[in-house]
Amino acid sequence: MSTLVIQTAFLGDVILTTPLLTRLAERHGPLDVLVTPAAAPLLEGHPAVRAVLRYDKRRNDRGLRGILRMGATLRARGYGRVYLPHRSARSAALALLSRAPARIGFSDSPAAWTYTSRIQRAGAHEIERLAGLAGPGPVPEPSLGLTASDRRAAAEWLEHHGVGGDFIALAPGSVWGTKRWPGYANLAAALPGPIIVIGGPEDSETGRAIAAQAPARIHSAAGALPLRASAALIERACVLVTNDSAPLHLAGAVGTPVVAIFGPTVPAFGFGPRGASDRVVEVSGLSCRPCSAHGPMRCPLGHHRCMVDIAAATVVAAVEASRGRSKVVEAGGVEGAAFDHLRPSPTTFDRQQE
Repeated sequence: MSTLVIQTAFLGDVILTTPLLTRLAERHGPLDVLVTPAAAPLLEGHPAVRAVLRYDKRRNDRGLRGILRMGATLRARGYGRVYLPHRSARSAALALLSRAPARIGFSDSPAAWTYTSRIQRAGAHEIERLAGLAGPGPVPEPSLGLTASDRRAAAEWLEHHGVGGDFIALAPGSVWGTKRWPGYANLAAALPGPIIVIGGPEDSETGRAIAAQAPARIHSAAGALPLRASAALIERACVLVTNDSAPLHLAGAVGTPVVAIFGPTVPAFGFGPRGASDRVVEVSGLSCRPCSAHGPMRCPLGHHRCMVDIAAATVVAAVEASRGRSKVVEAGGVEGAAFDHLRPSPTTFDRQQE
C-alpha cells in the first residue's frame, strides 16, 4: 500500500514535518506528500518523498469544488494509508475522499472522528509531536535534501556579490506582523563583517533598505533566490538571526546556528530552536505575552513592547554567544525557558493555519 501525508500548513510546519516523513519512509518506503504550491519546493528531492502533490487551497483549489477535485485525484492514486499532521477539517475531508482504508491523525483534531487511527499529541517540541504519528521511536532532525544545484546557486550569488568567508544572515520577515522585530536595520549596522538579508519577494523592500546602509558589506538576497537556494545560503552562514518564522526552521534543517527573536509568541509553544549553539532573545516579565498562537498582525494593546523593548545590542550579544565569542549576560533577556509554565495544551493554542 502506498502512503500519503497531507500537510498544507505554512512553510515552517512543512519543515518540521520532515522527521515524520523520514520515519514513515523507513517503515513504508518513499511516500507522497500533499502541500501548498509555496511549500512544494521544500520537499522536491527529499530522500523520503516519492512525489510532491500541490494543493492550491487559497486560489485554484479553494472551496468545495476544489476539495472534491483534489479528492478525486487522490482517490485515483489509490493510497493505502494517509497521515494527517495538519489538524484541519479540510485535510480530513481530503483523506476521507481519498478512500484510503487507513487514515491516521491526532485525537484532538476537529474531524478526528473521520480517522481510522487517532494518536494523542505528545512532546515538548512540535517535531516530536508530529513524528509521534509514526509511533514511538527516535526522532530524526529536520532535513531538506539540498542538491548540488541548490548549493551552486547560493555559491554563485555570493560570488557575484563578492561575499567570501564568514557572513551573518538576517531574516526580518514573517507572515504575522507582530512577529517582525523592527530592529534589523540597527542590528545590521552594529554587526561587523558581511551581512546577507534573506527572505521572499515580500521582504525585498525591507532587504533593500537594510542593505542601503552599507552597500559594500550588507547585501540583500530577499526575493532574489528560489526557496531551496535561500536554504543553501542559510547553510553557508555562520549564524542566522530570525523572527519566529520559517527561516528559523530552515536553519535547523541545514544545521546553521540561530538567534531567534520571540515577541508575541514563546518558545514553550514548541516551535523554538533546538541546537546547542542556538539562542533565544525575548522580553521577560510582560504579562501580555504570549498574546496568541501565531502573533496577530497588530499589537492588541498598541505598544508592541515584546518587540520594541529588544535592543540591537542585546541581539548582538546573542550572536556573539552563538558564535562562541562571549557569554550572554541576560538583559531583558537572552534566555530560553522563562515561559515553560505557559506551555499550552493543543486545544488552547491550535495551529490550524487553514
